Amino acid sequence: MAAAKKSETKVILQYGEKSITYDEIVQNMKNKWTYDYGRKIGEIKSMELYVKPEEDKVYYVINEGEESGDFTL
Repeated sequence: MAAAKKSETKVILQYGEKSITYDEIVQNMKNKWTYDYGRKIGEIKSMELYVKPEEDKVYYVINEGEESGDFTL
């Protein structure tokens, strides 16, 4: 019996002249975590990302408030 083909879903946020994927937003947060905070990815236990295209920002809360802030989309 053949294995069922796995479907793929991609979320793309388009606003104004910009376009960014869900994966890119998550990767940008991981980069911020490692480069700006000097932390390891394995230390992230929870990540909440609030995307506000009208402000060109992503607001984040890591590990239930251990770190929070924003970055540009």
